[in-house]
Amino acid sequence: MNNQKKLEEIIAFLNENTRFKETKNFIQHGNTSVYYHVISVAKKSIEIVEKYNLNVDMDSLIRGALLHDYFLYDWHDGKKERWIHGFTHPMKAYLNAKSELKINRIEKDIIIKHMFPLTILPPKYLESWIVTYSDKYVSIVETVRRKSMKVGFENL
Repeated sequence: MNNQKKLEEIIAFLNENTRFKETKNFIQHGNTSVYYHVISVAKKSIEIVEKYNLNVDMDSLIRGALLHDYFLYDWHDGKKERWIHGFTHPMKAYLNAKSELKINRIEKDIIIKHMFPLTILPPKYLESWIVTYSDKYVSIVETVRRKSMKVGFENL
């Protein structure tokens, strides 16, 4: 199965079996929802793996990328506790994901450490480094352009 098809199947599973669709209700950067942000991060991560022919656990990479911002709240709401969102949301995302799914060690590492260097401990796995880089790249594009990187989202 190709990686695009795998991504679509994992998204469909998450949409049907978790609160993943709720991420459409929260803005991440610019005018991009968390939902489209994490899909863009997953696509960028797949692109890197394919470009450099890297040996990774693709299912874990995709699931970790899709769940890395699974915090399920509006971090722009002005609440005082949101001021440190960059430091705290990885654990909130992990706890939400863990409450609904069986999360493996690679997925956990991706979710908890994707904000490195804000998270003190660096990523442990290649998959985590790829998602961490992809998240930074996509976030910069979304913030600077103030628009989503939506490419190939017709069926999602």
